[in-house]
Amino acid sequence: MAYMQFDFQSEYLQGNTTVSVILPDKPRDMTPAQFYGSGKKYKVLWLLHGTFGDHSDWIRKSNIELYACERNLAVVMPSALNSNYANWERFSIGYNMYDYLTEELMPLAHNWLPLSPRREDNYIAGLSMGGRGACVYAFSHPELFAGAAALSQVPRDIEWDRRVNPAFFKRTQGSIDNRGGLDAYLASYENTWRVLDEAVKNGVDLPKLYFACGRADPLYEGFLHFKAHAEEIGLKAKFEEIDGYRHEWRFWDLTIEKALDYFGIKA
Repeated sequence: MAYMQFDFQSEYLQGNTTVSVILPDKPRDMTPAQFYGSGKKYKVLWLLHGTFGDHSDWIRKSNIELYACERNLAVVMPSALNSNYANWERFSIGYNMYDYLTEELMPLAHNWLPLSPRREDNYIAGLSMGGRGACVYAFSHPELFAGAAALSQVPRDIEWDRRVNPAFFKRTQGSIDNRGGLDAYLASYENTWRVLDEAVKNGVDLPKLYFACGRADPLYEGFLHFKAHAEEIGLKAKFEEIDGYRHEWRFWDLTIEKALDYFGIKA
């Protein structure tokens, strides 16, 4: 595989940002002119990091390059700070991560790199906060992705979190304040619980969905709460629970491969 990092000044992030990209490598039975001049467009996975991470996390801590190589798959990994993949217009001079991915990075990558822009060739996944981001994009922009995977994360029921998981809700409160209050937050794209409910009710053609959580993960109770709700509303999705794993990279490395298999991404 070919691995590259590139930096550019983002209009939506109001500053320089770094992106890591894995691209399929040249087969030994092709000349450079044949391969690089073929004009082929590859399937692409938009892969999101978790809290405290950046564009390099998946490269440094998982086998994603191997899995991509086996599938002839491109992978794009952006940096998002601890933004929850949301817009923060009032942070400094602005940091609009939600808009950045779909309105800037995807057009850049689809037009500058050999990546297919077709919905059936685009997938999104992430761990923890990145799993939240995968849900945000997949539910609000289902026309862009054929599949979405949330690892150690699911849509959150705000009232349930307030009662059962106040530590998690404390972080959500920051997002509520950023949106301008609870009502504005509940009506926004960040409230993936509501967005998903409405999408299912309205028969929206959602991406193929995969959710996974370790049974020793502190977020497992929330995973079960969402799983039960998904069954109630008739959501078509795969849920995977695995014993012996917490909120950890061994689990995310295992389940990103499972997600790619579930999506049917093959060489």
